[in-house]
Amino acid sequence: MTLRIFNPEHDIALAANLSNFTAPHAGRQLRHDLGFLSALWAQEGDIVLTDDVELAERSFLRLAHSAEKHLGVSLLRPNLRFAPSKPGVCSVQTQGVDPWGWDRALKARLHRVGVSDSVMPSDEQIDTIRQLSHRRTSARLLPFLRCKGTVGEAFEFTTSDEVECLLKKHAHLVLKAPWSSSGRGLRFIHETMEGNPHVQGWLHNMLDAQGSVMAEPYYNKVKDFGMEFEALADGSVRYLGLSLFHTANGAYAGNILATESAKREMISRYVPDGLLDEVQTEICRQLASVFKDQYAGPFGIDMMIVRSGETAREDFLLHPCVEINLRRTMGHVALALTPQDDEVKRVMRIEYADNNYKLKIQRL
Repeated sequence: MTLRIFNPEHDIALAANLSNFTAPHAGRQLRHDLGFLSALWAQEGDIVLTDDVELAERSFLRLAHSAEKHLGVSLLRPNLRFAPSKPGVCSVQTQGVDPWGWDRALKARLHRVGVSDSVMPSDEQIDTIRQLSHRRTSARLLPFLRCKGTVGEAFEFTTSDEVECLLKKHAHLVLKAPWSSSGRGLRFIHETMEGNPHVQGWLHNMLDAQGSVMAEPYYNKVKDFGMEFEALADGSVRYLGLSLFHTANGAYAGNILATESAKREMISRYVPDGLLDEVQTEICRQLASVFKDQYAGPFGIDMMIVRSGETAREDFLLHPCVEINLRRTMGHVALALTPQDDEVKRVMRIEYADNNYKLKIQRL
C-alpha cells in the first residue's frame, strides 16, 4: 500500500527550506480543493491523503465520470480510499510514499500523521533533491541539448555587476530566482537596470536570500510545451510523453488532452519530429548520470518554441530546457487523462470560481 499526496505548495516550501512552513493561502486552498489528484496514480489498495475526504471522493468520482465519457479513460481503482490529514491516520504500515514533490515541510507534516521515517527520504536526500531542483541544473543541461534547430543559454550570477555585464551582450534579459513556484520569481530587464529600482531591489533581495540569480536572454516565445519523464531506481530515465500547456501571465492555465501522436503533430508544425526525438534521447542520457543514486521519481522539463525572425516559418527554433521541475507536474496529470482515440482532443483547465479551484475537461 502506497500513500499518495498532492502538495502543490512544494515549490514555495522548497525555496523556504523549513520544516515548520505555512504555505500561502492559495497553495493551501489548491491542496484542499484538488487533493484528489493523487488518485490518478493510485493502485489497488492505496491511500490518498487529503485535507477533505468527502470533497476529494466527490471530486474524484466527478472526474472519473467525465474522463470515461469524454476520453474513454477509466480512473476507478478497487479498494482505493481517501484518508484525512490527521495524527494517527497513517499509523498503519505503508510500503511507500508518493507525493507531488519532496521537501522538508512535507516530511514534517507526514511525521505528524504517523508516517515512518523508513518510507521517507532522509534529510540529506531531501537536501540533495533541493539542490538538484536549483535552476542551475537546467543551465548545466542546456549545452548538451544544443544542436541545429535549437536555442537557449542560461547563467548563474552572484553579483549585480555580472548581470550588468550580460546586459551589454543581450539587451533584454529574464532574471529568475533559483527556487520559485511556476510563473513566479521572474523579472524582465530591458537595456539597463538604471532607473528601475523595483528590479534592482528584487535582485539584491534575491542574492541575499538565495545566494545567486539565474539570467537568460529574452526569447520571442511562440508556444509553451514540455516533456514528462520518470527517473527510475535503476538509474535510467524513462520518457513518458509530451505536455502541451497554456500559460496566462506566466501562470499555468491548462493542458491539451490528446494522444502522443496528435500532440507530436501539433508541435511538428513548428519543429521537425526528428529534433524532438534527438532532444528527448539526450535528456534521458544526460540526466540518467545526474540523477543516479540521487533522485528517483517523476519530473518534467518545460520547453518552448521561439521565433528567431519576424514571420518566416523556418525561423521557429526549439528552446529545449527552460526549466526542470523535479516533481510531478500538471503535464503528468494530463498524461493520466490521455484519450484512447487520435481524433479526441480536449483541454484540461484549473479554474477558480465561487471560492474554489476545480479541474474541468472541456472541448477545445
